[in-house]
Amino acid sequence: MAAANAPIAMKEALTLPSIGINPQFITFTHVTMESDKYICVRETAPQNSVVIIDMSMPMQPLRRPITADSALMNPNTRILALKAQLPGTTQDHLQIFNIEMKAKMKSHQMPEQVVFWKWITPKLLGLVTQTSVYHWSIEGDSEPLKMFDRTGNLASNQIINYRCDPSEKWLVLIGIAPGSPERPQLVKGNMQLFSVDQQRSQALEAHAASFASFKVPGNENPSILICFASKTSNAGQITSKLHVIELGAQPGKAAFTKKQADLFFPPDFADDFPVSMQISHKYGLIYVITKLGLLFVYDLETASAVYRNRISPDPIFLTTEATSSGGFYAVNRRGQVLLATVNEATIIPFISGQLNNLELAVNLAKRGNLPGAENLVVQRFQELFSQTKYKEAAELAAESPQGILRTPDTVAKFQSVPVQSGQTPPLLQYFGTLLTRGKLNAFESLELSRLVVNQNKKNLLENWLAEDKLECSEELGDLVKTVDNDLALKIYIKARATPKVVAAFAERREFDKILIYSKQVGYTPDYLFLLQTILRSDPQGAVNFALMMSQMEGGCPVDYNTITDLFLQRNMIREATAFLLDVLKPNLPEHAYLQTKVLEINLVTFPNVADAILANGMFSHYDRPRIAQLCEKAGLYMRALQHYTELPDIKRVIVNTHAIEPQSLVEFFGTLSREWALECMKDLLLVNLRGNLQIIVQAAKEYSEQLGVDACIKLFEQFKSYEGLYFFLGSSLSSSEDPDIHFKYIEAAAKTGQIKEVERVTRESNFYDPEKTKNFLMEAKLPDARPLINVCDRFGFVPDLTHYLYTSNMLRYIEGYVQKVNPGNAPLVVGQLLDDECPEDFIKGLILSVRSLLPVEPLVEECEKRNRLRLLTQFLEHLVSEGSQDVHVHNALGKIIIDSNNNPEHFLTTNPYYDSRVVGKYCEKRDPTLAVVAYRRGQCDDELINVTNKNSLFKLQARYVVERMDSDLWEKVLNPDNEYRRQLIDQVVSTALPESKSPEQVSAAVKAFMTADLPHELIELLEKIVLQNSAFSGNFNLQNLLILTAIKADASRVMDYINRLDNFDGPAVGEVAVEAQLYEEAFAIFKKFNLNVQAVNVLLDNIQSIERAVEFAFRVEEDAVWSQVAKAQLREGLVSDAIESFIRADDASEFLDVIRAAENANVYHDLVRYLLMVRQKCKEPKVDSELIYAYAKIDRLGDIEEFILMPNVANLQNVGDRLYDEALYEAAKIIYAFISNWAKLAVTLVKLKQFQGAVDAARKANSSKTWKEVCFACVDAEEFRLAQICGLNIIIQVDDLEEVSEYYQNRGCFNELISLMESGLGLERAHMGIFTELGVLYARYRPEKLMEHIKLFSTRLNIPKLIRACDEQQHWKELTYLYIQYDEFDNAATTVMNHSPEAWDHMQFKDIVVKVANVELYYKAVHFYLQEHPDLINDLLNVLALRVDHTRVVDIMRKAGHLPLVKPYMVAVQSNNVSAVNEALNEIYVEEEDYDRLRESIDMHDNFDQIGLAQKVEKHELLEMRRIAAYIYKKAGRWKQSIALSKKDNLYKDAMETCSQSGDRELSEELLVYFIEQGKKECFASCLFVCYDLIRPDVALELAWMNNMIDFAFPYLLQFIREYTGKVDELIKDKIEAASEVKAKEKEEKDMVAQQNMYAQLLPLALPAPPMPGMGGGGFAPPPPMGGMGMPPMPPFGMPPMGSY
Repeated sequence: MAAANAPIAMKEALTLPSIGINPQFITFTHVTMESDKYICVRETAPQNSVVIIDMSMPMQPLRRPITADSALMNPNTRILALKAQLPGTTQDHLQIFNIEMKAKMKSHQMPEQVVFWKWITPKLLGLVTQTSVYHWSIEGDSEPLKMFDRTGNLASNQIINYRCDPSEKWLVLIGIAPGSPERPQLVKGNMQLFSVDQQRSQALEAHAASFASFKVPGNENPSILICFASKTSNAGQITSKLHVIELGAQPGKAAFTKKQADLFFPPDFADDFPVSMQISHKYGLIYVITKLGLLFVYDLETASAVYRNRISPDPIFLTTEATSSGGFYAVNRRGQVLLATVNEATIIPFISGQLNNLELAVNLAKRGNLPGAENLVVQRFQELFSQTKYKEAAELAAESPQGILRTPDTVAKFQSVPVQSGQTPPLLQYFGTLLTRGKLNAFESLELSRLVVNQNKKNLLENWLAEDKLECSEELGDLVKTVDNDLALKIYIKARATPKVVAAFAERREFDKILIYSKQVGYTPDYLFLLQTILRSDPQGAVNFALMMSQMEGGCPVDYNTITDLFLQRNMIREATAFLLDVLKPNLPEHAYLQTKVLEINLVTFPNVADAILANGMFSHYDRPRIAQLCEKAGLYMRALQHYTELPDIKRVIVNTHAIEPQSLVEFFGTLSREWALECMKDLLLVNLRGNLQIIVQAAKEYSEQLGVDACIKLFEQFKSYEGLYFFLGSSLSSSEDPDIHFKYIEAAAKTGQIKEVERVTRESNFYDPEKTKNFLMEAKLPDARPLINVCDRFGFVPDLTHYLYTSNMLRYIEGYVQKVNPGNAPLVVGQLLDDECPEDFIKGLILSVRSLLPVEPLVEECEKRNRLRLLTQFLEHLVSEGSQDVHVHNALGKIIIDSNNNPEHFLTTNPYYDSRVVGKYCEKRDPTLAVVAYRRGQCDDELINVTNKNSLFKLQARYVVERMDSDLWEKVLNPDNEYRRQLIDQVVSTALPESKSPEQVSAAVKAFMTADLPHELIELLEKIVLQNSAFSGNFNLQNLLILTAIKADASRVMDYINRLDNFDGPAVGEVAVEAQLYEEAFAIFKKFNLNVQAVNVLLDNIQSIERAVEFAFRVEEDAVWSQVAKAQLREGLVSDAIESFIRADDASEFLDVIRAAENANVYHDLVRYLLMVRQKCKEPKVDSELIYAYAKIDRLGDIEEFILMPNVANLQNVGDRLYDEALYEAAKIIYAFISNWAKLAVTLVKLKQFQGAVDAARKANSSKTWKEVCFACVDAEEFRLAQICGLNIIIQVDDLEEVSEYYQNRGCFNELISLMESGLGLERAHMGIFTELGVLYARYRPEKLMEHIKLFSTRLNIPKLIRACDEQQHWKELTYLYIQYDEFDNAATTVMNHSPEAWDHMQFKDIVVKVANVELYYKAVHFYLQEHPDLINDLLNVLALRVDHTRVVDIMRKAGHLPLVKPYMVAVQSNNVSAVNEALNEIYVEEEDYDRLRESIDMHDNFDQIGLAQKVEKHELLEMRRIAAYIYKKAGRWKQSIALSKKDNLYKDAMETCSQSGDRELSEELLVYFIEQGKKECFASCLFVCYDLIRPDVALELAWMNNMIDFAFPYLLQFIREYTGKVDELIKDKIEAASEVKAKEKEEKDMVAQQNMYAQLLPLALPAPPMPGMGGGGFAPPPPMGGMGMPPMPPFGMPPMGSY
């Protein structure tokens, strides 16, 4: 059988080796496929990894380095389950990972080995062990749950499958085992079926099994079926069976009958057996797949055989269901992934033709909605109908494939069946069956609804619509509108009958919904008409509707002026205002006219509304002068002021202050210029000074800055309004610092009698002119003197105030001022009163009244100036008696006592409270000795010195200075600038010091002399004191002072003092002598006191005589002395002598300096001796290290070895590094070997050219740096074997890899470098860098190996780096592959197109191009294929069909002139109804004269230039083409052109149909005339029925009568008469019934009135519903169909219903 006609289509979806899967891993244990989404492959070489293949993009496998015994991908999501056995145990570790989130979801350790596992649902894993079966959910933290134990028949079986039914209530486990001994090659199959509810198992023989769900007729619940296939051998007889059994049959419900069928194996497949079973739920088919590749297809319902064929030459070991296509995937040992699908076009013909199973063909076609059974279904339908099996016929029609029976003809058939009494009408049976199966089409929905409406069962309609059982249409809405407007509206909306929806919304007054709906569907209603309609009934609704229109996107569809005029024409001022206010909110310049208009109409009618609008400030573009005039007329003076721009207008309006709110008027002044504002103020004051003063004052306050304070003051002064001035200035006083303003305010307040305000301002203000204010207040002679007191007290006019008050006889205010206001100014008051010759009694009383509050000092000063000090005697004595210690009180009292000469010495010496300076100065001119007494008492040094110098009292001065012992005072009197210094010194030497017995006074005097630099005088004094046996001769300090002074002043006396004196500080004096460069005197002092070290230091450092120092050292034989000598010798460079001296001194302290000097002098032999001495005294790392270094320098390597073996503290690492740095490699080698510093040892051995040893040392060091140094040295020495050993240890470090590579390449060692990298691939720690670097090297030096390397290790490469290398070396094929691996499909596509000779592969390019992100590459690819591979361009375009712009593709091909080349592509995408595609295909069909395809294209795809195509083909030579032109004109509504073409070609049927569809009466009657003229009588008769609704009966009869065609018009006349007769009968019947109803109602009302008291409660709630027309016995039976003359059958009642009268 040809593959194209086979019922099952097979294709290769993928081959696993093509994506890098090694064939050795294509086995049952390595490959898993849990669904049609993913394949999972487990690899164990070259390394352990798991490959995940996404079937939606199979050429991009995801490879991850994972070690596992098994891997399963979740059926739906990117979740991976892994199983691995724990080493050394029989336990398995299970893990579940989310690949997208890169996170582990769950893990569990099974106590026993899992021999098989599988995803049985997307959330559940089935785990099979040797003994039991578990379920493990991926949700939550649950552990595996045991479901059942394995039965005995599965012991020692290999488990190959485990499944559960959709409800998870039935489970099946399948295993295989070796065959029986008589036939071992036939594998045995075993199955365990387990019921979860019953907890029971059943063991069966089967190789493959699966669950299915099937709905049995008569049972609303689906049944669970199990299908299993077995092949058994019994006594040499092989039996192969397929079983289909229902599980858990439902009691009392229809059950599925058990089915079984034979599996027919060809002789060559005698030992073959089923390995898998898949069930197509889409088609109800069973697929049984055998190991050797046989496919058996059976029908699920009947177990009938459908198809058998071999689908694979290789063994199949894995299958899974392809859910979306209704087929399955199979994987064979070759790695082919095969997809088997049902060939929908051939399977039904195959079953009905070759199998001759018509029933199965029909059932399968119904079940799968498959083509091919149309004739069978129609034939079967007619048979059932003829057998009056209407229910079965209805079910067949409802389930007919592709709805071939769901047509108006079918409905008409059921309508035509007579209704038997007591039975459900067949038509209702048909509709009921359709409703249970799904949704009705438009015609069915209309017919069913007509029945329901006639029966007044509206609720059924509502339910069906809610359940989406009816297809909505405009006709259905019209029908339902007669009973329910709301329901009709819903139908119109679903049917997208936009005009009807708008009309319905308008009827319901839901105008807002009109706009929303129109926007949603893109409909433009007549907004103006709608607005006018709404205005008549709902003005507010009209406003809302207009506002909604104004907010529409794209602007308001009706001009605002038009809308406003509509409102105003109906005098709807408020509505017009509301609308305009809302739409004018943006305040745009183009709305100026409307702004003016809304203000005008409201100023005339509702001024308060206009005022509110203006107050909001929402408009700014209206005609302001016009509005200003209207505001003035309306009495809105404030608004008029705001709009007028001329001063005369403003002055005319502003005087109406009685009608203007004051605050608004004040604010208005802020909008005027300074000059205009002042003019208006003047006018207001002139008109009504008293009435407008408050407004003017308030305006002046608010805008004083703009108007100017001076101008405002002048304005008030001009009208002599001190009151206005007072209020105006009062507001700005607190913020003003202008003295004039403050003064004017005081003046205005005084003149308006505001005395308290005057008092407050004079007290608080700091800015008025005090002099001016004082004079004004004195002239004003206010009754209250407090303002004047404030001014004078604050600004120092107290004498003037006192004089004013005294002369004005206001003594009470004087007393009040002194006592209460400011007692501190009482002295000034007293002084002024004395000047005014006030009586003393008043003054004394005034003073005593204040007492302690009175400041004494200024009072004394005032009285003293006027020589009236005695006036205060009583006051002062009174204060003293009260215990006053005030210094001023006692100073004044002392002055009075001194003046009266009343024992002043006693007062000066005994009074502790007076001020010595004040009283002393008072005494200087009266008695200097009293002044000295006062100054001594207060230690007033400067004053005492001055008065004694001035009066030559030097003895008193000398005694005072010696007694004071004050260094500052001594410094002052001994200053050379003091002309009296000599006289003072003489008195000190001759009188003061001899009289003193205090050592402190002597010491202070000596220090003062020393400080004053008087050495000679000091020496003489000290010699006299120290050397002449005085009381201070043996004084230690004085001896030191004498020698030190001599050292400073007279060095020749120092040696004599040293020899004569013994009680001095030798060390300190010796140091001073050294500082004074008296070295011999210093040496003598140190020798005298046995300070040998200091003595030798003088010899060495100062005298600088090493010989004398050595001689002195030999004489004293002290280690410290030898140590100092050694240091000096070391400084002088006498290294050997210094070392000898250090040894004599046994001094190891300076070993660092000695080591440094010995190294500089290269005296390592002496250094060794010294260091050996030092080691005995201290354990210093430096010493031991330097000793090793010294041994090395004198080549005593044996001593080094012996030394390092002995205990030592040498820093061997540093010593070794030092030896290495100085090229003492042999010594360094000994050190590094001893301390095991393999890194440095390796480098040292490299220096010694001992490379093998260096490698060994580097291996022990295992340091990247060391490996590099040794490696590079080996490369330079061409020791490549050793270099490779080193290199393998370097390249495992990512950071060092590049450095090694560059080193090799810079030296041209390319082959050696490649060999090194290839060896590195096998390292356990091999990383991405090694693989990448090797790829780069292959790209540069061995391109033939590059592709193999990339494919093998694509997941371990740094692809961007290798991409750059391939690009540089121009390896385009490899570059393309890398771009694909890196998901850079744009670059991959560009590379292929730019370098196609090397990089292009068609299959690969198709996979690439569908994944690019840059859309332009699609079209570049089209150009590329057009130029280089035009034969494959359709294949490419089919791949890109969902991504490209078909219009652009067509344009490209049209410009290239190869449009027919892509015809298959255009046919494939024409379903998108793209204009360019449709026109291109139509153009090709016209050229090919393929009118059938052209008509099909026009019918199915209407997006093209219809008129252009019609014009193109209307003159075509083929009749069918011209007929298509007429057909196009008809579709476009150009009826005349279509009819003309049809008449021209004698296509009269087409012409009649066109007239009928046009609905144009004139065209229909013209056609009748044409037929008469042409003598086409039969056409005339046909036209009467085809155009029945359009032709007027009188015209038809007239034409027939006049042309002798009455016979041909007679059927039409009969039909017309019958229709109108029926209508008249209906009208008469309705009229009779209406009259009966009226009579019945009148009778009922009479009865009700008569019996209302007795039977009111028995009244019916409503009258019984009248019988519906057409129901019951009324109505007419439908006449039989009419025929003849080619007319179609007539519907019931003959003609279509006509409109009523």
